Amino acid sequence: MLPRRPCAVLGVVAGLAVLLAGCRSPERPAPAPGPVRPDWREVTLPVPPGAAGRLVLRDAAACGGRWFVVGAVADAAGGTRPAAWSSVDGVSWSALPVRGESFYGRQHVLYAVACRDGRIAALGAKNGGVHGNPRTGTWVQRPDGSVREVPAGFELFGGQRAVAASRLAAGPGGWLIAGARVDGAAVWTSPDASGFVILEGVPELAGDGRGRTAAYDAVAGPSGWLVVGSLLPAGGAALAPLAWTSADGRAWRRAELPTPDGRGRAQRVVLLDGEPVAVGPVRDGFAAWRPAAAGPVGESSPSGPPAGSGRAAQWRRVGGFGAAGPGVLSVVGLAAVGRRLVAVTGDGAGRRLWASADGGASWRAVTLPGPAAVPDSGDTALTVAGGEDRLLLLADDGGASHAWWAPPPLTDR
Repeated sequence: MLPRRPCAVLGVVAGLAVLLAGCRSPERPAPAPGPVRPDWREVTLPVPPGAAGRLVLRDAAACGGRWFVVGAVADAAGGTRPAAWSSVDGVSWSALPVRGESFYGRQHVLYAVACRDGRIAALGAKNGGVHGNPRTGTWVQRPDGSVREVPAGFELFGGQRAVAASRLAAGPGGWLIAGARVDGAAVWTSPDASGFVILEGVPELAGDGRGRTAAYDAVAGPSGWLVVGSLLPAGGAALAPLAWTSADGRAWRRAELPTPDGRGRAQRVVLLDGEPVAVGPVRDGFAAWRPAAAGPVGESSPSGPPAGSGRAAQWRRVGGFGAAGPGVLSVVGLAAVGRRLVAVTGDGAGRRLWASADGGASWRAVTLPGPAAVPDSGDTALTVAGGEDRLLLLADDGGASHAWWAPPPLTDR
């Protein structure tokens, strides 16, 4: 009788998976996990009433038991008109009435949205004027459900001091826009999104002798605001990641986010289980950061600097993912889906999707739906929004827009 092989019994008893595990050499590392393959299910958003055209989907949000998508309708000649949609289940969608008040507002593409208590506000823009600069404005959903442009002076978002109005956040304290002016990072605040005031040149937030700052994204917590961005040091050529906290949107504390060589940008931030996670490009790919000591947004950690010091609690890098591509790296989306993070990145070649199940420490690539290959350019978009029960994905390859949702827990099919 032939002698038994050591792994044969394991194979009979527990199957091939255990056989392979039992026979692996202890010196050979376990294979890297493959990509996550969600069970993507496409949904259809209706063309809003009005002139025919293709949908341009740009951003999404969920709150108060509703989902929202914003963007525009584009005609064959390149003209656009703002558009917005809502859904109670993420599957069946209806177009919201949208009304522009100004010449450029009636041509806006709504590119950023936030919601609170089941109602949205949005940022919109359309290039125009002698220099072709973005003509930016805000929109708010009225009690009757319609989304309307908020009249504002040209200098509020434009003019010679304008740089960018990047992202919009909503929280218990109101609404906040993160962006930049010629002297560095700036914010716009409003209690109800019916009209914003700008705060620029604010100590610690704006640029100073240490260099020029820029803000890219914001999130609200029960105790205040958190904004993420970057610093271009005086005399330097490489950006460094920063974060700011504020209890009221007026006085800010600055914190540096660690990287091995001091280079990078913190471009997106979300709350995961009530704690902030920031993600951005660094020299070796992409990094995820969290506060070194957990604490509410807008407050320092118990061991952090005292109030009034102008400095925020320290951060730590908790993980990284991806590899350098042929172009400039960027993080263009970040969402929390239950206890998971989902990030959208660009590397000059295309937009890609990544997921983390451990708070940003480790990441896996996520496969996109078949037709969702998206080039990394200014005329395209890949966007995610998350809720407790699903992930919503928007993709625009420059020729057509599509939407999909994936049920939890974003594991392989």
